[in-house]
Amino acid sequence: MANLTSKELTALEDQIGCEATLVKKYEAMACLCPDEKVRRDLQTIAGKHRAHFNTLVTFLN
Repeated sequence: MANLTSKELTALEDQIGCEATLVKKYEAMACLCPDEKVRRDLQTIAGKHRAHFNTLVTFLN
C-alpha cells in the first residue's frame, strides 16, 4: 500500500464508495430504460465509473 495519510485514506475510501454508488445507479437506470440507445449510453457510463472504482481500489493494495 502507498504511504497514505489518514486524511488521504479517508478521501480515497469516500471516493471509492461514491464510484460504487454511481455504478449501481447507472446500471439500475439502464435496466429501467425503454430506449435502447439511452440504455447503452447508461451502461457505458456505468462502465466508466466501474473503471474509476477499479483504479481507485489499486491504491489500497
